[in-house]
Amino acid sequence: NYSQKSSAPFIAQNCAAIPETLFESILFGTSQGAYTGATNQAGLFEQADSGTLFLDEINSMPLHLQAKLLRVIQDGCVRRLGGSRDKRVRVRIMSAMNESPQDALANKHIREDLFYRLGIVTIKLSPLRERKEDIPLLVKYFIAYYNKIFDKQVAGIAEDVREIFLKYSWPGNVRELQHVIESAMNLIAAGRIEVGHLPIYFRDLIGQASQRGETAAIGPLSK
Repeated sequence: NYSQKSSAPFIAQNCAAIPETLFESILFGTSQGAYTGATNQAGLFEQADSGTLFLDEINSMPLHLQAKLLRVIQDGCVRRLGGSRDKRVRVRIMSAMNESPQDALANKHIREDLFYRLGIVTIKLSPLRERKEDIPLLVKYFIAYYNKIFDKQVAGIAEDVREIFLKYSWPGNVRELQHVIESAMNLIAAGRIEVGHLPIYFRDLIGQASQRGETAAIGPLSK
C-alpha cells in the first residue's frame, strides 16, 4: 500500500491450494491447443505484470516447478504452457512459508537456489504469544471490523477479558483471536464483550489451564 506499486495489480495465490497438475498452467498461463480444452489464458505472472505476485506457502510447490519459477525470476520472461513465445514481465515477488527456512531447506521443501534468490529481504512473523502488545490493537481492529459487518455497536472488551487475552498463549495466533472476537460478537449487540460471550471451547481451555496453574483465569468463567 505504501510502495510505488500500490496502484498496480496485487495477485495472491496459496500454493498449497493448487493441484500439482494445474500448477504450471495457473502460474504461467496456457495457449490454445496445449491440451484438450485449453484456451488462451494468462497466468498469474501475466496478471501481476507491473505489480506484485504473492505466493503463500511456496514450500508446497513441487520442486520441478520451483526450477521453472527460478528461471522466470532470473530471465524476467514467461512462456505459456503449450506456447512458443516468451513474454517479458516485470513482477515483484513476495512469498511466505509456514515452516522455518532451515527446516524447509533441510526437508527439501524448497530449492536452495530459489530460496536465496527470493530471500533478499526476509521478515520473521513471531507468534502472537511473543508479541502480546499487539493484542489490544488487534482486538480494537477486529471489533471495528465486525461492528461494520454485523451492524453492531460493541465498544470493546471488559477488563477481565483483556487480562485473559494477555495471559493466554494463543496457539492459533491471530486467526484464533479473530475467531474468538467474531464468535463473541454474535452474542452481543452493544456494550463490551464479557467472559460469558467468549466461545465455550475457549473458556474451557482457560479453565483447564487455570487448574493446572499455567495461567491465571480471571473472571467468572462459568458466567
